[in-house]
Amino acid sequence: MSQFQFQATSIVENVQLATRIYRVRFEAPEIAAKIKPGQFVMVRISECFDPLLGRAFALYDVIANENGKPTFVDVVYQVHGKLTSRLKDMEPGQKLEVWGPLGNGFTLPETDHLILVAGGIGQTPFLAVAKQVFGLQQYGAGESETSKPKKVTLCYGARTATDFAGLDDFRATGLDLKICTEDGSAGYHGLVTALLDQAIDEGIGQCHVLCCGPEKMMEAVSELTGKRTVPCQVSLETPMACGIGICFTCVAPVRQEDGSWDYKRTCVEGPIFDACEIAWDQA
Repeated sequence: MSQFQFQATSIVENVQLATRIYRVRFEAPEIAAKIKPGQFVMVRISECFDPLLGRAFALYDVIANENGKPTFVDVVYQVHGKLTSRLKDMEPGQKLEVWGPLGNGFTLPETDHLILVAGGIGQTPFLAVAKQVFGLQQYGAGESETSKPKKVTLCYGARTATDFAGLDDFRATGLDLKICTEDGSAGYHGLVTALLDQAIDEGIGQCHVLCCGPEKMMEAVSELTGKRTVPCQVSLETPMACGIGICFTCVAPVRQEDGSWDYKRTCVEGPIFDACEIAWDQA
């Protein structure tokens, strides 16, 4: 189990980004100094027993204080269930309990074209990825610099235009943003896998894909990248209860070297896995 910090903290900001999507910022310097792109934190509302358990949120960004030290953590959440329904109404100064950083994070590869594929709320972990690979910000204590790809593309799909969150944040990094909607209200009319296909066809050079979103979307991306022999990492959004590997509620079917599969804890062995390792037919 990786080392993590437990902190009682206060909300600094809690702002709406899109329909039912919000960004909350809280002060957590010990976590901010260590967390890396793809890792997550568990959050629960202080002195609230319904829900009793916390919920996992991927790192969106780390913000420095006036002295330049990593101090604040941003996470983005979609209102769905009791915790997030209450969290959206909370104001600066109100208390949270947070523990992290948790999980293994992305392995940021040396590649010509890094393609980020997001569906629904799956764009969340990719702001920190983009800022890291472009050299705009370093995350995690003692981490070495990441090789800069020739191009970074974010393929971001949503049901409708009002579901997109943080587009300006992503554009500010300098990445190539491609969006699509299922209803045709913004960008390409269709599925995000079509945007991925187009991005691979651009022929920038060696490609590597990072993917996060609904399970069926990630399965489709895994199948596409497998056929095109493009390496792909997926960030699983398996529901978690403890976040530290004790409860075994967040297991995912992962293929073994002998071709069989076994359950692995998403919170400890994941949430990042090679897409080809997931036994999607057993998920």
